[in-house]
Amino acid sequence: MNSPKQTNPEKATLAILGAGAWGLGLATLARHNGHEVRLWSRSSSVSLEEVLTGVDRVVSAIPMKGVATTAANIKAIALPTHVIIITATKGLDPITTCTPSEIWQTNFPNNPIVVLSGPNLSKEIEQGLPAATVVASKDLSAAQAVQTVFASNIFRVYTSTDPLGTELGGALKNVIAIAVGVCDGLELGTNAKSALITRALAEIIRIGTHLGGQPETFFGLSGLGDLLATCSSMLSRNYRVGYGLAQGKSLAQILEELQSTAEGVNTANVLIKIANREQIPAPISWQVYRLLNNQITPQQAVESLMERDLKPEFYEL
Repeated sequence: MNSPKQTNPEKATLAILGAGAWGLGLATLARHNGHEVRLWSRSSSVSLEEVLTGVDRVVSAIPMKGVATTAANIKAIALPTHVIIITATKGLDPITTCTPSEIWQTNFPNNPIVVLSGPNLSKEIEQGLPAATVVASKDLSAAQAVQTVFASNIFRVYTSTDPLGTELGGALKNVIAIAVGVCDGLELGTNAKSALITRALAEIIRIGTHLGGQPETFFGLSGLGDLLATCSSMLSRNYRVGYGLAQGKSLAQILEELQSTAEGVNTANVLIKIANREQIPAPISWQVYRLLNNQITPQQAVESLMERDLKPEFYEL
């Protein structure tokens, strides 16, 4: 593994919630910059209260299904308002349809909330390969403080003032990765894959801007960058879900083989709920939703997309 050079920022104490591959990767990056890191998971022998005592930053790298409960548990502990909360979870809450940052902000209205998202495959981070990410917050000084925590010569960190767009890009691309996995699993070729990713980006922008994200965010690292990474590597769990479905495996079998969370499965279900509610066209995500819920086969999903009404490319995003 390559050793990143320290950026010599002011030293901080971090509580990283979630000891999966992503949480461990973020812990490694922070420790290389000389920060104190306390890891916590549901199986930890120490309590949340013990881990959070005296910290400067809280990093949430837990699966989407655990965000609301964890936020509520921490709220009961009364976290000081100067503590910056960093959310690194990519998904949508199935009950409220909220993003992780919206859940954290609701529970901690007086704490700075920062979204960390980008083309960051955990395995490559673990190997010390170069990468870049975005930290976004309505509080720019908070984003800059988080930037210095993780930035090094192999992990470049950019700031943004569009946390919602940054977060939506990371969540929505997981649904598209499933579609691209199907495309590759069916061996449909490079032409089809390129067309799918391009039209998917337009779909992400259409949904993301409708929900409040800034258009330029979706062309950046947390949008297009993350989309390309997730749609081009077998390291992506969501891509592997689509690939497995195209090979005739059941969703249950694929998830058992993964032994980890593929957030795109839950996100697809929540996204279609939002799209129906807001009347947002989402043809690619709709076919992924139908496929995941055993309503169509992978081949039928492709046929449905190819048989859509003809129209100009830029008729609407």
